[in-house]
Amino acid sequence: MAVRNRLHRSELAVPGSNLRMLEKAPTAGADVVFLDLEDAVAPDDKAQARKNVIAALNDMDWSRSSVSVRINGLDTRYCYRDIVDVVEQAGDKLDTLLIPKVNRPADILFVSTLLEQIEAARGLEPINIHILIETALGMANVESIAQTCPERLEAMVFGVADYAASTQARTTQMGGANPDYAVLTHADAGGRREGHWGDQWHYAISRLVVACRAYGLRPIDGPFGDIQDPEGFLAVARSVAALAVKSTGVPEYTVAIPPSCQPPRIQPRGPLSCLKNGVSQMKLAAKKCVRSKSAGPLLRSRSAGVATSVSFE
Repeated sequence: MAVRNRLHRSELAVPGSNLRMLEKAPTAGADVVFLDLEDAVAPDDKAQARKNVIAALNDMDWSRSSVSVRINGLDTRYCYRDIVDVVEQAGDKLDTLLIPKVNRPADILFVSTLLEQIEAARGLEPINIHILIETALGMANVESIAQTCPERLEAMVFGVADYAASTQARTTQMGGANPDYAVLTHADAGGRREGHWGDQWHYAISRLVVACRAYGLRPIDGPFGDIQDPEGFLAVARSVAALAVKSTGVPEYTVAIPPSCQPPRIQPRGPLSCLKNGVSQMKLAAKKCVRSKSAGPLLRSRSAGVATSVSFE
């Protein structure tokens, strides 16, 4: 059965093609670790990444966190082999599969049917499902998606980067504010007008939250791309926390919001890390948190491979 109360304050994305990050992942301190076969892996590396992930699941100690695998999209030639190979060879180590770009209930049912058959053949306990809502069609169907496969479905994640692309939104960064998404006040006596920025993603995340809360799922926030702006990052995290979203997070931060809603206390617990996106490497450096170059894997991954939301509990 779906674990609706799974500890899910932070989620760490680890590219399946990066052996060093895979080695560090079990002890990184995240509540949930997902090993990524999708956006963080270049097409030429897909097959080897799948083998790496299977080996990591079987050979490493995952007792400190829940562990998931993000499969490739259902519209790709990699998806079925991701499910079959990973679950047949390491399904007893998996807590969930993460399905990207879910557009309709049938997408979840396809994965669930494959899981049911493999579980029966291999004598496995049921493996649960997390999904990404990151397309216009997925958001249009979010209520019906949330009601699908309740025995497996645990959480829905808002994929802001791909959602922006799908809706053809004009964006200046991944997550966060857009100065063009603003209104002007009427002029005061001196003729001055003030500009007030809006939250470009408020409707989408609010709709996802309503669907999740109506059907007992965990709503998970998405990435904030400007790693040089920790204040902006925390502002976004506070905003979604006000909507009762369980944000994906950064294990290196311990954040607490006191009852008085004072600004959060932030305690760096370790170095930020490198995260591979496709074939490129980015050095992730958040102000006041970089300690060394020997950092482990970090952050929630989407199309651009970065997530910086904090969970407030």
